[in-house]
Amino acid sequence: VMRRNPFGMDICCRKGSRSPLQELYNPTQVSLSNTAILHQIRRDQVTDTCRANSVSTRKRRVLTPNDLKHLVVDEDHEMIYCYVPKVACTNWKRVMMVLTGRGKYSDPMEIPANEAHVSSNLKTLNRYSIPEINHRLKNYMKFLFVREPFERLVSAYRNKFTQKYNTSFHKRYGTKIVRRQRKNATQEALRKGDDVKFEEFVAYLIDPHTQREEPFNEHWQTVYSLCHPCHIHYDLIGKYETLEEDSNYVLQLAGVGNYLKFPTYAKSTRTTDEMTTEFFQNISSLHQTQLYEVYKLDFLMFNYSVPSYLKLE
Repeated sequence: VMRRNPFGMDICCRKGSRSPLQELYNPTQVSLSNTAILHQIRRDQVTDTCRANSVSTRKRRVLTPNDLKHLVVDEDHEMIYCYVPKVACTNWKRVMMVLTGRGKYSDPMEIPANEAHVSSNLKTLNRYSIPEINHRLKNYMKFLFVREPFERLVSAYRNKFTQKYNTSFHKRYGTKIVRRQRKNATQEALRKGDDVKFEEFVAYLIDPHTQREEPFNEHWQTVYSLCHPCHIHYDLIGKYETLEEDSNYVLQLAGVGNYLKFPTYAKSTRTTDEMTTEFFQNISSLHQTQLYEVYKLDFLMFNYSVPSYLKLE
């Protein structure tokens, strides 16, 4: 097996060494084998949930290219990453830019956040032909990162509706939410949409009209609908709660763990469980129940228990 020089930034081409997929299912290092068991348990949980909800068998729909636009491909390391907004996806996109940039970038944190979200900087699976897509889905290691669904939802709300700079969200969604959910809204609120309350946001999400009108925005769309885990077999499911370990495990499997670490930084503004509990204080038990139904598959599939603060009917 050819080992590359960790200091020459040839993060590119892994020919001659084992693929991440081989290393995951047939680890050569003892340290990797214990973690492999944990990920097997997570994979089984997804499979069991899909089966129990007969999502995979009865309604086996064919995925369209549009379903694959969240799957970022790294040709050199034979990996596919499905990004989920509000689950460290900016940093993961930065890391993917280092991995696929063929030496153009070496430090993920030197890549500006907005640059990480420019779609042309990363290649997604929907840009390939059908045979190429099938080949990659079969032979590349596919991974995603998930987060407690309501914590992710509160994080999306805080980011998109309470920050003054997010005017595009206020205009596109805020005005619609205010118009639909607020009685006697002022003309200014209808025009700006920049003061959406969390209760109004929840009412908008559970409103059947919303679901019929258009798909949810990716920031509050379910992981189930963004990454299609019942139709695409993910080899590795990382969790936001164990972000550092899981991310570095992926990089180890890719053979770049010696010289590429997942960026960590303490964000004091991070949405926590306590914060989420507070946001749900003012949501009626009926609305909590309806909202849980919307995100139920994400809770079950990724093994998140029903939050203790919920008053389900």
